[in-house]
Amino acid sequence: MIVVTGAAGFIGSNIVRGLNRKGIDRVVAVDDLTDGDKFINLRDCQIADYFHKDDFRKLVSTGSLGRIKAIIHQGACSDTTERDGHFMMDNNYRVTLELFNFAQARSIPFIYASSAAVYGAGPVYAENIANEAPLNVYGYSKFLFDQVLRSRMSNLTAQAVGLRYFNVYGPHEQHKGRMASVAFHNMNQFLKEGHVRLFGGWDGYGDGQQSRDFISVEDVVAVNLYFLDHPEKSGIFNCGSGRAQPFNDVARAVVNTLREERGEAALSLDELVQAGLIRYTPFPDDLKGRYQSFTQADLTALRQAGYVADMLDVETGVSRYVKDWRQKTK
Repeated sequence: MIVVTGAAGFIGSNIVRGLNRKGIDRVVAVDDLTDGDKFINLRDCQIADYFHKDDFRKLVSTGSLGRIKAIIHQGACSDTTERDGHFMMDNNYRVTLELFNFAQARSIPFIYASSAAVYGAGPVYAENIANEAPLNVYGYSKFLFDQVLRSRMSNLTAQAVGLRYFNVYGPHEQHKGRMASVAFHNMNQFLKEGHVRLFGGWDGYGDGQQSRDFISVEDVVAVNLYFLDHPEKSGIFNCGSGRAQPFNDVARAVVNTLREERGEAALSLDELVQAGLIRYTPFPDDLKGRYQSFTQADLTALRQAGYVADMLDVETGVSRYVKDWRQKTK
């Protein structure tokens, strides 16, 4: 049995599908379906059982779970604007620590979601504490558990892997609201309003040129499954594409894919701007000094751990995502 927490969420549900594609359907899904609409993310998945997250936490505390092959822990509050530190530290840090201790006591492989938020403003995004200074309590909740793992690396009883996700996009994020990816918001804005709006220039960057490391959820799943297949490997690893691309690239991929659906030709960025299909709004004053204008994962450690597959670029990954979404919502 493999446990996936956050199983009805964005990344978690995609991991369950990835397990199913490998012929693994003895999956215990853990989540909170109080917001019942998230069940949609699980309805095409094969699972063996479901537990509400609080019930599962009680089972962990009493050691009342059956035989478990691995735990893939994706459950967390990922709202970077959440200011309730008590909630975040319990929900993100304490639960992760409890699961880790449970897994270590039983020699169960444990793969968990860390975050690029631990790096704060950067500018170096490599797995070293000298580069880490989270800017919010979400980032700190991830940072603190990473520190626990680092302190225990020398005496692990089983695999423990933390994956620092960068800007993930892809299917099954529709429930995330304002925390959904830029690609998701661009797509819905274009369908509703006929154009996409991006931030104008600031911090030395031109209009729409602020850049992030955007990674497809397809690649995130592949990295998780790689470590599941290699239980001898442990550590903290960046999980990004390894390339920074501007928001303009995301918007262009979204608009041109939707234009293709209408039988219209792809346009260059300049042509899209001239046609008013991509527009820019002044950079918000309240974000100045608190905004990551550039992120790019250093993949050295991930490559050294043996993961060598190429990551999708924005043009390919976003186009594939838009087509998938449109096929499901038409």
